Amino acid sequence: QLQASGGGLVQAGGSLRLSCAASGRTFSSNIMGWFRQAPGKEREFVAQITYSGGITYYASSVKGRFTVTRDNAKNTVYLQMNSLKPEDTAVYYCAAYITTAKKYDYWGQGTQLTVSS
Repeated sequence: QLQASGGGLVQAGGSLRLSCAASGRTFSSNIMGWFRQAPGKEREFVAQITYSGGITYYASSVKGRFTVTRDNAKNTVYLQMNSLKPEDTAVYYCAAYITTAKKYDYWGQGTQLTVSS
């Protein structure tokens, strides 16, 4: 099970860190990703990190502002979000890439981020 947490209400320009904790199984060998879904919009990719944490990839809309990291010992992935904008408002989800399925196929509950202007 994946559980995202850390969302909340923050003013524009502020920062917040999301966490995604795994329980019941380990995802230390999986690529992990963050996605978000704003009201009335489709879910979109935000960031991903390889199992070792050595390679990260970001959506252009968050690059330079968001940082994804992981602590495999804690089975947890983080998303540090800085310089937040109202358009970052969404429900944020973490997911594990399942190699056999060739897609993100294991999803956690989301956490709501609201950025006020």
